Amino acid sequence: MDINAEKALLIREIEQLNDISLVRVLKSMLHYGLKSEGRISQEQYNQELDEADAEIERGEFLNQQQALKEIRSWRDQ
Repeated sequence: MDINAEKALLIREIEQLNDISLVRVLKSMLHYGLKSEGRISQEQYNQELDEADAEIERGEFLNQQQALKEIRSWRDQ
C-alpha cells in the first residue's frame, strides 16, 4: 500500500473514534512525529509547556491508574 492509501485509511479509522483520550494520544504522537523531523524553537517548547499546564489546570489529564486502565482497554479492542 502506498503512503496516500495508508493516510486515507488512517483518516477513516480516526473518524470512527469516540474516545477523547485515544484521540488525544494519537494527536500527541502525531505532533511528536512531526517535530522529530526537525528541532523546535525554545518559544514553541515553552508554548507547549504552557498549553500542557493549562490542560492540567482544567483537569484534562489521567492519573496513573486511569492511564493504565485506558491502556489495558486498548488490548481488549
